[in-house]
Amino acid sequence: MAVSANRLELLQIADAVAREKVIDRMIVVTAMEDAIQKAARSRYGSETDVRAEIDPKTGEIKLQRLLKVVEEIDNPATDITLDIARGRNPAAQLGDFIAEPLPPMDFGRIAAQSAKQVIVQKVREAERDRQFDEFKDRIGEIVNGQVKRVEYGNVIVDLGRGEAIVRRDELIPRETFRYGDRVRAYIYDVRREQRGPQIFMSRTHPQFMAKLFAQEVPEIYDGIIEVKSVARDPGSRAKIAVISRDSSIDPVGACVGMRGSRVQAVVNELQGEKIDIIPWSDDPATFIVNSLQPAEVAKVVLDEDAERIEVVVPDDQLSLAIGRRGQNVRLASQLTGWDIDILTEQEESERRQKEFQDRTALFIEALDVDEVVGQLLASEGFVSVTEIAYVELDELASIEGFDEETAVELQSRAAEYLARIEGEQDAERQELGVEDVLKEIPGVTTAALVALGKADIKTMDDFAGCVPDDLVGWVERKDGESTRFPGALDGFDISRAEAEAMIMQARIKAGWITEEDLKAQDEEAAEGETDAEAPVEGEAPAQA
Repeated sequence: MAVSANRLELLQIADAVAREKVIDRMIVVTAMEDAIQKAARSRYGSETDVRAEIDPKTGEIKLQRLLKVVEEIDNPATDITLDIARGRNPAAQLGDFIAEPLPPMDFGRIAAQSAKQVIVQKVREAERDRQFDEFKDRIGEIVNGQVKRVEYGNVIVDLGRGEAIVRRDELIPRETFRYGDRVRAYIYDVRREQRGPQIFMSRTHPQFMAKLFAQEVPEIYDGIIEVKSVARDPGSRAKIAVISRDSSIDPVGACVGMRGSRVQAVVNELQGEKIDIIPWSDDPATFIVNSLQPAEVAKVVLDEDAERIEVVVPDDQLSLAIGRRGQNVRLASQLTGWDIDILTEQEESERRQKEFQDRTALFIEALDVDEVVGQLLASEGFVSVTEIAYVELDELASIEGFDEETAVELQSRAAEYLARIEGEQDAERQELGVEDVLKEIPGVTTAALVALGKADIKTMDDFAGCVPDDLVGWVERKDGESTRFPGALDGFDISRAEAEAMIMQARIKAGWITEEDLKAQDEEAAEGETDAEAPVEGEAPAQA
């Protein structure tokens, strides 16, 4: 069968468009079929169900209309009777569709223009889908491109098969680009939007620096050295924590390179940003001390529940530890994920002295003793009247200057004080309307009930509906700054695990769950941990 020139041109056009837009040839052919169908409907009527097919080998166009097999014809353009249909296809049934060939048609100027719009639209959609599919898998990569234009400080980058944008706040401060400049940046997001896929790149993202190190340090690329965390103040200073899986390789030395060549290559790309390379440690205290380099640390005090650490430094190291405008401690906090409070040795000494004075005053007032006795109790490490009331009698009697009779009297006075406070708190609890049944929850004291009442947690159902954050509070981190939101039981020295156990007991007592449900949950959790720790069959267990 001879193929006419215009049919060959149709296929050649489809091939050329597919190559230019880097899309599948059949997408272009399908777009042409849709365009022909639209043009044919304008000729034969919009209600006519026209189908167009283009032979991908010959370019021959077949036009057909679909007619529905019905008992009575309502519309001759869309319906056909069963008798006529069986004349064309003996197996036809009511509700089937019969294809009827249509004669070839010449496109008028308006129909051709309409067909062109359909093809352009379909090809544009296919091109956008191709771009999105290509770049969504490249999130987390560094790419190179050429500046196409700069709009209101935002840099539009030509990546060859697509356009990306580096927003003004994702550029390193004081960094400027002009048309034609080469740009290296990190793809952190790809979104499908109405106007096409939007590719967002950054030069300030912490992972941009991590990926630059992976390009410069073969040991990171090979997985021998791992980048655990990164904190940046773009254009000024950064900290990167690294660990080596091979004890014979120093992670810091490998990242620095011979005469600093490797780290200098990253510094040059980041416009002179100073980089501290920190050895990572799974011990939070050690890691935090390392992260505060170059400052020296005298002592640390951890609060693991609140993820807060108190760092004591020599007086002459305070400004170094804090850094210019708090930069050093802020980056260390971002790097470690801990809130860091920095004190000098003098400030810590003054605080300890104040705590000693406060405890002494408490014991003088609560136990009705003189200052010497109060100081003796505080210096022995007692921090509350409760401790004195319930400590072993021998421990109190063994304090220098005390005897058994004194110890008995002190415990008696402590018990009286606690009973009085308990009575006052119970009266306040009743005034707040907190139910008696909440006393049945293990670990909930009368003082805690007062605090719960003030937080509007007054019934067993109220308590059962809580989450641990409601009781012990939570911390939100944003832009390296931490904000702590207090819980109802703030200051009661209750851990998150203890708060969760209290809530579960409240749910059992409220009838929300049963003891069996709780045991089943614990068993499932234990099995999940076991499965996660078990090595895959045929795989050697991981070694530290």
